[in-house]
Amino acid sequence: MAYDEVTAARVRRLLRRRKFRETQLMGGLCFMVGGSMCCSVSGKGGLLVRIDPAKSEKVLAEPHAAPMRMGNRTMRGFVRVEPEGFQADQALERWIELGLEAAAARSRDSGSRAKGKGSRARPRRTRK
Repeated sequence: MAYDEVTAARVRRLLRRRKFRETQLMGGLCFMVGGSMCCSVSGKGGLLVRIDPAKSEKVLAEPHAAPMRMGNRTMRGFVRVEPEGFQADQALERWIELGLEAAAARSRDSGSRAKGKGSRARPRRTRK
């Protein structure tokens, strides 16, 4: 599925001073920062942005923002933004900042899990 190359170039320009990685994911071009998804230029049109789930109500009240749905399921921590919601560079920058904040928080959380805090790792089984 094709994604909007112009929007992808705009996102790259906003992320140029950061270390990021691009990958094809979820039907679009995903931008990963610090190992976590920041946003994706959607193959369905628009932008998919990771957000802090605690800010969902406020963010979803924004014009052109809608819950991210995958099949019958609503994906917590993500919003879909219609192209009209980021036509201006300042608007796109604001959405990307929300994605960067959420990706950074997620990276911090996964870093603490990796050190054993809140880890879901199973204990090793020993042989008898």
